[in-house]
Formats: sequence, structure tokens, C-alpha cells
Amino acid sequence: MQLKGNVTVKAPRKRVWDFLTDPNQLGQCAPGVEKIETIEHLKKYRGVISVGLGSVKARFSGDVDILELDEPNRAKLKAHGTATGSAADAVCEMTLSDGPENSTLVNWTADVNVSGQLASLVSRLMVPVSQKLAGVFYDEVKKRIEKE
Repeated sequence: MQLKGNVTVKAPRKRVWDFLTDPNQLGQCAPGVEKIETIEHLKKYRGVISVGLGSVKARFSGDVDILELDEPNRAKLKAHGTATGSAADAVCEMTLSDGPENSTLVNWTADVNVSGQLASLVSRLMVPVSQKLAGVFYDEVKKRIEKE
């Protein structure tokens, strides 16, 4: 499934970049994150996240690999996680650009593939719920950066 969106943050691009490349900050914004562990700074992370899709809940453990970092313009990562009977893979990209009045425009995309039991049980809920969770995440990112 393809997800995408954008958000304008009232903060300079460097501050937005620093926040969006800090896994501890991001973990506090993403719904369901239980744990994030740094394997190699700005290269590889491991974590646990719980996701609810309707009445079905899954707890994924997995890795995130940073594929590209072009500070403070663009980042690309891939994630792979497994839960009982299911797997999820994602390639995510964000691009930052200067907005009006010292703001930053963040454009993001995510190509997500979920397979196994979770996919067969709740396939029709995946896109709307995933898009909603992404919105919750970016709303929290914006709120936290702007209050700094």
C-alpha cells in the first residue's frame, strides 16, 4: 500500500531534521512504539511496536535500516518486522524544504507491504488505519517541535 502526505512545521529546517532523525524523539510520537534500540547510530535500529487494526492487534519486532541521509534535505529508510503469523516491510522517504516565514515543509511517502494472518484478516482496514496513524504521528511531531 502506498501512503503519502505532508506537514508544515513552524521551525527552521535544521531543527526539524534533527528531530526527525532522532529515534528516541520519534518513538515518543509514533503510536504503539514500545521500545527502540540503537544498533548503529544513524544506520540501524531495532524496535517493538504494537498495532491495532479494528479488533485485531499485532506486536511487531523488527529492524530499521537507514538507506540514505542527505542532511537536511532527504532521508530514506527501510523497515522489516514480524509478528505471530505476519510480516511487514516498508520503505519510507521524507523530503524537507524551506517554507514561508522560517517554516519547514515535510513531504513523506511510505510503501508498506503486510503479509500473513494480519493481511488476510484486516486488509480493507489497512490503508485508512495506516494513513490515520501516520497523521497522528506527524501531528505529534509538529506539536513537539513547535513547542521547543
